[in-house]
Amino acid sequence: MSKGNYRDEVVVRKRMTIVLLGLFLLLFVLVFRLFYLMIIKGGFLSYKAKEQWTSEVKLSAKRGRILDRNGNEFAVSANVYRVDLDLNGLRQYSNTKGITLEEISDKLSVALSMEKDKILGIITKTLPSGEPMGSANLVRRIEKAEADKVTALGIKSIMVSPDTKRYYPNNNLLSHVLGTTNVDGEGLTGVELTYNKYLAGVPGMRITELDRNSGELPNIISEYTDPIQGKDVYLTIDEKIQYFADKAAEQAMKDNKAKAVTIVVTNPKTGELYALVNKPDFNPNNPREGAENSDELQRMWRNRAVNDTYEPGSIFKVITAIAAMEEGLVGENDTFNCGGSIQIGNRTIHCWKRTGHGPQNFADIIKNSCNMGFVELGRRLKAETLNKYIDKFGLGKVTGIDLPGEAKGIVKKTDKISEIDLATIAFGQTNTVNPVQFLAAFNAIANNGVWIRPHVMKEIKGAGEEVIKYDDYDSKRIVSEENTKTLRTYLERVVTEGSGKGTFIDGYHIAGKTGTAQKVNPQNGTYEAGKYVASFVGMAPADDPKLSIFIAIDEPSDGAYYAGVIATPVAKQLFNDIFNYLEFKGDASEENIAKSLLKDVIVPEVRGMNKTQATKALKDAKLEVEIQGNGSVINDMNPKPGYTVKEGTKIILYTDGSANYNKEVMVPNLGGMSKEKATELLNSLGLKASFEGEGITSQQSIEPKTIVNKGTIINIILSPNAGD
Repeated sequence: MSKGNYRDEVVVRKRMTIVLLGLFLLLFVLVFRLFYLMIIKGGFLSYKAKEQWTSEVKLSAKRGRILDRNGNEFAVSANVYRVDLDLNGLRQYSNTKGITLEEISDKLSVALSMEKDKILGIITKTLPSGEPMGSANLVRRIEKAEADKVTALGIKSIMVSPDTKRYYPNNNLLSHVLGTTNVDGEGLTGVELTYNKYLAGVPGMRITELDRNSGELPNIISEYTDPIQGKDVYLTIDEKIQYFADKAAEQAMKDNKAKAVTIVVTNPKTGELYALVNKPDFNPNNPREGAENSDELQRMWRNRAVNDTYEPGSIFKVITAIAAMEEGLVGENDTFNCGGSIQIGNRTIHCWKRTGHGPQNFADIIKNSCNMGFVELGRRLKAETLNKYIDKFGLGKVTGIDLPGEAKGIVKKTDKISEIDLATIAFGQTNTVNPVQFLAAFNAIANNGVWIRPHVMKEIKGAGEEVIKYDDYDSKRIVSEENTKTLRTYLERVVTEGSGKGTFIDGYHIAGKTGTAQKVNPQNGTYEAGKYVASFVGMAPADDPKLSIFIAIDEPSDGAYYAGVIATPVAKQLFNDIFNYLEFKGDASEENIAKSLLKDVIVPEVRGMNKTQATKALKDAKLEVEIQGNGSVINDMNPKPGYTVKEGTKIILYTDGSANYNKEVMVPNLGGMSKEKATELLNSLGLKASFEGEGITSQQSIEPKTIVNKGTIINIILSPNAGD
């Protein structure tokens, strides 16, 4: 081979090598690019491709109903409509029909009575990447008339479909239990939130394939999935009992000029709530009405029966009493001596009766709500044992009720409890509870020593599906049946003879306990002067309770705040309404039962008035009048002014004989009255008063029903929690 040929062959080989290397490099780049597009970016590109050739619109499911235990509707979803936009199709429609998006917006504005600029903003909205959106919701929950106007536009890319709007037929009734939903129909509070996954249902979907010009492909069947309607939630609530409780709370709020009122009614054997009321409340149909900011809104929506805590006061004595009984530290005939106060360290603890109750047995300290007796029980129990029972009864921890945001309350740790703390905890101060939590503890006494979880869901039903029944009872025996039965007899005496006698209904056996607790300032931890919560817990029938109630009146300001005066009449009316509704039979005559339900009235002074004035004054007090004699001025009357009688009692007025209106009157019962109320009443009868202490009347120097002359001075002792 010649030298020249060899050189040419070398050049050719080099060139072939370079070409082959170039081809291999190109192949490598192509393979890498394919790998990148198919493997690394495959998912994203597939998503983008589907987005281009399909139009996808989500269809809301109809939300399930919320009903009471008897099938009465509390929350329903009304039939309304929604308008969704296939934006890809709408842009294609704009191009092919020669109509601008502004003109389409104008047509929609007329049909929906919406601002044109708002509609145009939705139609031209883009993704964060800057690319146009494929679909959007234009408006929801419109009425049929508006939906028909949109349909009449004849634009396929504007889709009108059924929608749901939450509606609460009873407005404010049960609002804190039901809660409310957001604009998308998702639960925000209450049962709407707790059982949202059952109520919400499953959304449907409409998917349509598009051609390269974003128009719907002919002969292609759109994929359509029907939404699945949400399940119905049946509550343990009874609409009638809820109405009774709501009416009672409203009246208590008005009569006592209170800041708030809470009432809870339960079945103590099952833990079912029959009613739950907080006043003030809100209308879930307009849940933001009346709130100027988010803080006010949260306060308005707050379920105080579950979310808020307070010091229970003397209703807590029920827990101290059963703890001492269970530990064998007290017997029925044990004697407790109450001198009115006791010195513990550098602090003096008073009984509500400042002069003391004297010697009492165990049943008496419960009936009299004697603080000194319960201080002694606290000493016998000691901190560790008392806290053991506080824990057993579920205080200081959530009950697990199926409502959101339950507060635990505060229970002082055993190693932090001082001698003073032990005394105050024993009669209901220092620790805090929420109302539902305490009623669950009280229900254990009613349920023969078995604690059971409170709940509001009875069952959940879906069309053609298995019924889901509530099964999270978590019942457990915490104290003995024998001791709870004995304690219920003592609590019945509270209603027949003690501070709870305002609840007494002849023929019905009601057991209960009152409590008047001074409120604590959350800023500095001190008790606030003049701010109280008056509470009552009760059960019936006492021997085999089927019903229990809790009532709390927060910051009453009409001159009285003693629970025995303001909370017990509320309980009495509520018990009576429920007894009649559930057809509970009393063991007294109907006449005696009806008489015991009448309110007490103090006979006013009408002597010296003419017959017309006197008759009007007595009629205004709901008393009957009989006038004897032919004179024009009332000279005497029977019963005397100051006497306590029932509404409808006949008062005899005398016009003949010597004038007696400057002489004798009867001393009224001033128990539980504020200084202002007692002064007003005594002045109206021509009597005078002198006061010692602060608070409400716990004692008076002259016994009620005593006949005295006008001008007599009544010495009155005031106490912070008179009679509890």
